[in-house]
Amino acid sequence: MSTIFGDAAGSRRTDDYVELTAGDLETDGVEATQQVRIANIGDKQDVIDIKDCVYDGDIVVADITRHTTQDRTMEHISDELKQVAREVGGDIVQKDDDQLIITPAGVSISRERLGR
Repeated sequence: MSTIFGDAAGSRRTDDYVELTAGDLETDGVEATQQVRIANIGDKQDVIDIKDCVYDGDIVVADITRHTTQDRTMEHISDELKQVAREVGGDIVQKDDDQLIITPAGVSISRERLGR
């Protein structure tokens, strides 16, 4: 039980976790209507694919570690993605300094973290 729920001492090791690959998951008979897409934003060109995915109804988690939040390019990219979220009736939030999460219509992002 302590392996599953942990123990009071908090002695977790990296080998306590199992890395899953997409091949490990069975999806037979399940038709997904939305996907969660992972993206890296290196420059303005990367925004085009993100916009297309959000317009198609997918959720995008974008890594922005290549930019600082005060970077002019990042400000422009954020403004573009905010506009897309508004146009589709979705939502956008920046998680810490390293990720943007953009959702399509019908999906909102809670601003409260779980476990508090």
